[in-house]
Amino acid sequence: MISYAYTAGLFGIDSYEVTVECHSDTKLSLFEIVGLPDNAIKEAKERVKAACINSRLAFPDKEVIVNLAPADMRKEGSSFDLAILVSILINTKQLENSHLANDACFIGELSLSGDVRRVNGVLCMALAARDAGRKKIFVPFENAKEASVVSGVEIYGVKNVLEIVDHFNGMRPLTPVSYDRVENENAQAYPDFKDVLGQRAAKRAAEIAAAGGHNLLLIGPPGTGKSMIAKRLPSILPEMTFEESVETTKVHSISGLLPKDVSLIRTRPFRSPHHTMSAPALAGGGKIPMPGEVSLANNGVLFLDELPEFNRLVTESLRQPLEDGKITITRTAGRLTYPCNFMLVCAMNPCKCGYFGHPTKECTCKPTQIQKYISKISGPLLDRIDIQIEVPSLNYKEMSQGEATESSAEIRARVNKARKIMQKRFAGEVKESGSQITCNAQMEAKHIRKYCKLSPACSSLMEKAFNALGLSARGHDRILRLARTIADLAGSAEIEPNHIAEAIQLRGLDKKYFK
Repeated sequence: MISYAYTAGLFGIDSYEVTVECHSDTKLSLFEIVGLPDNAIKEAKERVKAACINSRLAFPDKEVIVNLAPADMRKEGSSFDLAILVSILINTKQLENSHLANDACFIGELSLSGDVRRVNGVLCMALAARDAGRKKIFVPFENAKEASVVSGVEIYGVKNVLEIVDHFNGMRPLTPVSYDRVENENAQAYPDFKDVLGQRAAKRAAEIAAAGGHNLLLIGPPGTGKSMIAKRLPSILPEMTFEESVETTKVHSISGLLPKDVSLIRTRPFRSPHHTMSAPALAGGGKIPMPGEVSLANNGVLFLDELPEFNRLVTESLRQPLEDGKITITRTAGRLTYPCNFMLVCAMNPCKCGYFGHPTKECTCKPTQIQKYISKISGPLLDRIDIQIEVPSLNYKEMSQGEATESSAEIRARVNKARKIMQKRFAGEVKESGSQITCNAQMEAKHIRKYCKLSPACSSLMEKAFNALGLSARGHDRILRLARTIADLAGSAEIEPNHIAEAIQLRGLDKKYFK
């Protein structure tokens, strides 16, 4: 006799349906799982058998062969346990209404006692099950909120095996879990910009970066507020769309970083890895390729504090993700692509001691040491950072006057207004990769020529800047993107000379530090 149950397997942030086929025969007692299982699935034989017996269900004393189809794709993880057990229970006729399982999907790990344990990547698998036509999805109780985000299906949270049996036998039917949108509207509170004293130029640069999605580099001595500004950037970024939330949640779900009581990430991620991290930790990797920090920061901010202290191989691995908005990791176990559409924000001191150019403290570094420290940042990486702004030290007057500063809410209102202009402009516009353009920083050459047309006065100013700063073609285009964002913040349909001038100033540190 052959019985069937359905589950899903993970392939990066994507998932695919898996058919669990169970065959039994009256031969010697044997239990085998085939279909390219990894070690975790091979060990499922013991978990499934113990869970069945400890739940006071009969485990067949005969040959049982379970096949995970498609058999040519490697299956990984413990989330197949529940589906394997259900296929055996159907095969041994312990589920009276087993026909109801034909349009169901079962996801979950089993404990030896029969409890159903939480697994990673449930949102990805639930989406795949829905797309495959399954109408009911049974997941671990702790994953039920996460799976409830998926519309068009019924989600059931299961605590143990007996709940599945009682549900299908009509004794105690389970109640579907619904997505609580109100609960998920409670956004995480980020630090507020009103706490940052002075630094008007740096805060203006942060506003422009947030409005256009531009990368940002903050340079200044210790204690001037570089990290404070960076940590407050998420508070002025536009609210995430539902599609962005789902994509971000999928990445965190498969990484096991989704909080237990959170069904959907509604606030933009802020990732701040330490400078001792490795290149695979940043870009992603491992025997089974997993998302790195660039993907965990997708739709949010990746903050690299003390940029020159990072290993050169680590920072250079950012170049391709910054251009493409996605990263492909190739290992022997497979080739996976993860999204990494993030804002890069970096902070650094102007020299090793930190006081080069300080008005009161003397720098102890030699010119060669300063140049060596600065040269740790390559030209190609620097060229991809749209805004480079100096954050000078504050004097006592600026600190003590307690001047009223704008709150994040006030700045965010202007950012949202500018983003709406961009959304209207880029409706239907896509990048070469096929992804939708949502902000000015994502414009490619053809879009720049279309939406950043310059008047003769603007063109003359750009020519002078190009020659004086020794800009590359990429640097030229990035100034135009910045000018377009500044114009949008000002509510101007055309790019004016003052917009060009401010955009040039925001890249004006090339000659001072990066000669």
